[in-house]
Amino acid sequence: MFIDLNDLAGPARYKLLTAAIVPRPIAWIVSRDAAGTTNVAPFSFFNLMSGDPALICVGIGVRGDAPKDTARNIAERGEFTVSLVSAPQAGRMNVTAVDFPAGVDESLEAGLELAPSRRIEVPWVAQSPVAFECRVHELMRIDRRSLIVAQVAAMHVRDDVVADREHLYLDGPAMDLLARLHNPGWYCRPQAAFQMPQLTLAQWEAMKLSGEAERYLEQGAAAR
Repeated sequence: MFIDLNDLAGPARYKLLTAAIVPRPIAWIVSRDAAGTTNVAPFSFFNLMSGDPALICVGIGVRGDAPKDTARNIAERGEFTVSLVSAPQAGRMNVTAVDFPAGVDESLEAGLELAPSRRIEVPWVAQSPVAFECRVHELMRIDRRSLIVAQVAAMHVRDDVVADREHLYLDGPAMDLLARLHNPGWYCRPQAAFQMPQLTLAQWEAMKLSGEAERYLEQGAAAR
């Protein structure tokens, strides 16, 4: 099946892309407007872009013909926080996705506890296992959408998900993070993780010499 996205309307492109590019991590973004009103909303057009410098990227659409509160707040203040969503917080996260009128504090509707940040003025979701304090590095407008590249100034990590403090290892399964799948409203959890260390050139050449390379190529995730 070949699909030329130029032949499709926007909703059809959205449907296909969000069904194909899965799972997507969820950015639970806390922002504040100029008057100090807090806004909390989840976004799955989100990912890590670089470790050094520490950069994340978030894509935010529009509500009708106007920017969403989150995009407007971030443009005004230049800072925000991203909290990651653990499975026990699924219901609270979903409430913050409700299309409330401007000025409504979603953290109150969802019963969230907000904790103060240390490097910026915007709080983060205290129930989250990991949160990032972010400053805008670059904000781009693309066809009414906002593409935000932000530098992570600081992290908050819950003590019980720190596997090794000295070596900065986190316990992924303990975080039990949600990820977004396709519509309508499908999510997943990392319950089928497997380890596959990166091969060195020497290891790969040795596999070819020993005849193990073909077997390695044919192994799927279930065999590892």
